Amino acid sequence: MRPYDKLWKRAAVTGVCVFAGNALMAFLVAAFIIPHDIVMGGTTGIGLVLHRLLPQLDVSLFILILNILLVILGLIVLGRKFALTTVASSLMYPVLLGLMQRLPGIGSLTDSPLVAAVFAGSLMGVALGLVMRVGSSTGGTDIVNLVLSRVTHRPVSVFVYITDLVIVALQVLTATSEQILLGVIVIVLETLVLDKAMLLGKSRVQVFAVTEQYEEVRALLLDRADVGVTMLHIETGRLAREGKGVLCIIPQRKLFEATELIRAADPHAFITVTQIREVRGRGFTEERARIPGGGERHKNETGGAI
Repeated sequence: MRPYDKLWKRAAVTGVCVFAGNALMAFLVAAFIIPHDIVMGGTTGIGLVLHRLLPQLDVSLFILILNILLVILGLIVLGRKFALTTVASSLMYPVLLGLMQRLPGIGSLTDSPLVAAVFAGSLMGVALGLVMRVGSSTGGTDIVNLVLSRVTHRPVSVFVYITDLVIVALQVLTATSEQILLGVIVIVLETLVLDKAMLLGKSRVQVFAVTEQYEEVRALLLDRADVGVTMLHIETGRLAREGKGVLCIIPQRKLFEATELIRAADPHAFITVTQIREVRGRGFTEERARIPGGGERHKNETGGAI
């Protein structure tokens, strides 16, 4: 694939994810949050508080103004690319929210505030995950969360939880205890689903085998399991014997096959299995490496080795 083709493909994926995430966010707020007056975090939560105090306040307009101020913060800390994609979200979300509120029957999908809170929290995690996976945000306090994550090197979901809890706590004076409890349910579900959505399709399993039959294990994994391997030089602890360990990073579905192949070559092999949250490089986020003379290198040589 030519470089500009990759850029167009990446831009298209980013655009689709940003639009889908904002559309889903606008839908859940219009369908579940506003009709049942559930408190929530973010600039939407702040706008809802002010709307309770000042009914004449246009929530969408307030969100737009606050989002613009926070985009400036994102531009300073997170860079130009982030700001450009976030500008789209900051303008798109208030507009989509206004359109969703005008859909007939949008506010009568359920009569149960609890059902509304469950759906709102779950869909909010998916919506945020779609947008954040491509390095953007839905605007508002998501920008603050990403800035804090960049500065402290902590997961984004942690700051989503903290900032939303703070905003919900500020709504104690204007909301009932039931509304606040429902808001907590929304935040907890949002955080749990966001973690999964951010890593969906990216997590892998790392298998490391220490065996004297390392050449046979390597051949079996490359040819039978069709996975990449990396050979590591090792030395045993008690006997101080030099040897090689076989390391491979594979999808979860191939774990059973890989471990069975290793045990077929050496029933006494020492095998460790580790969950990997995200993998980048050849065979995963890049195309397979090609070998001189034709052919294609096996999926990934873990760590980019070829």
